[in-house]
Amino acid sequence: MYQRPRRNRKSPAIRKMVQETQLSVSHLIYPLFVTHNKKDKSPIVSMPGIHRWGMEDLLQEIEECLALGVENFVLFPVIPEEKKSKKGEYSYDENNFYLKVAQEIKKRFPEANLMSDVALDPYSTDGHDGIVENGVILNDETLPILSQMSLAQAQAGFDIIGPSDMMDGRIAAIREILDVHNYTNTSIMAYSAKYASAFYGPFRDALDSAPKAGDKKTYQMNPANKKEAILEAVLDVEEGADFLMVKPALSYLDVIHSLNEHFTVPITAYNVSGEYAMVKAAAMNGWLDYDATVEETLLSMRRAGASAILTYHAKDYAQSLKK
Repeated sequence: MYQRPRRNRKSPAIRKMVQETQLSVSHLIYPLFVTHNKKDKSPIVSMPGIHRWGMEDLLQEIEECLALGVENFVLFPVIPEEKKSKKGEYSYDENNFYLKVAQEIKKRFPEANLMSDVALDPYSTDGHDGIVENGVILNDETLPILSQMSLAQAQAGFDIIGPSDMMDGRIAAIREILDVHNYTNTSIMAYSAKYASAFYGPFRDALDSAPKAGDKKTYQMNPANKKEAILEAVLDVEEGADFLMVKPALSYLDVIHSLNEHFTVPITAYNVSGEYAMVKAAAMNGWLDYDATVEETLLSMRRAGASAILTYHAKDYAQSLKK
């Protein structure tokens, strides 16, 4: 045999030398759930190890993460029911606690890279990402609200705006309002291929943001479709997106790969709540080696072409590297 591939696996040093895909903490974005309370660290039952954070406890958590090398964070607001409305006006209210939390984080930790969430569902009494009228999710009427929300977030200090709503034309609307108000350096990470997935359940538990009626299939993508993701991505790039995201990740590695092959902007993957819960629950039952499974899972997303990964495993992975 002239070719023996095992020769390139014979020692740890050689295996590291020829490793094709690299994974580091710098590739990870850590999702954090924020409440209006000053102090809060309430566990999310369907996501063991993940919490809802009040301002003071959140700052401590971010400080611990920064010490571990985790520098990228995406914040999701847990909105009190009394602040919700049909059109989600609280989302851009200057007294919105979510905006104040972002301001405080940037004041205390200017080195932290903050990503926002732009969608109507946390603020909506209907639990949908757009205005609901007679059971129909209105697209164009929702865009001005998403734009105002994005501007308020940029003003609060968010480095990256994250439209997760899947309304047509929202990237152009957001880019325009940001540029008009001189936030040309504020990035947009578009949830370009966000599928109508069964893996979002624990996230909706965390935010109490499930639709009150109907589902999200008229705006989130059909899990059976792959070419449609390219169409969505083309539109988002043309409208000014700086990053393209695929959500979820594990069941859509082929989509991540496809977008990476077709586009020069960075592709990100969202390793969503249901994917996290599956691995965590199996490990807690002794069925999987948690650290090894997390590393393999995240490597698969990097190998598929993801430049960055939103993952609830971020802090755990960083801690595992310190062991």
